[in-house]
Amino acid sequence: MGASGWDYYVPYQPDLAAAFTSLRTKVFDDGDYFWAVHYDFGKTAADFPDRPRTMDELWSSEDVQESGTHSIVDMSRLSTTAGPGVVTPLTDAEALSIAGSSTLTRAHVERLQEAAYERWSGRCAVLHDADGKPAEIYFWGASGD
Repeated sequence: MGASGWDYYVPYQPDLAAAFTSLRTKVFDDGDYFWAVHYDFGKTAADFPDRPRTMDELWSSEDVQESGTHSIVDMSRLSTTAGPGVVTPLTDAEALSIAGSSTLTRAHVERLQEAAYERWSGRCAVLHDADGKPAEIYFWGASGD
């Protein structure tokens, strides 16, 4: 199947780790991820009434451990140190280098894709409204096999 890119927008809150945890939980609870147990491409876990109801149940499957969920559910934490299963915030220096501004907006999102690390990892950045105020957080990455 190969890795899949994923991205999400959530309303801004100053605590990026809390935003990450809330988003990951919502995606899991909504079943908005690939469930490798059924290998039914084009469907999400929400299409199956027998899908896992806890993260421990999901990750107890060897199929899921090997294939992942092709979503932010594959990420385990937010940290300033990149690594597998980690979402890393974009730094101001990276934003300036990529987009020419540290006050990012949705207009910069396409350019931000180049700041993704290896697969099985993710990034996040605060996006601002037209007045330069933080409006949302953009999460993106790639995972799955």
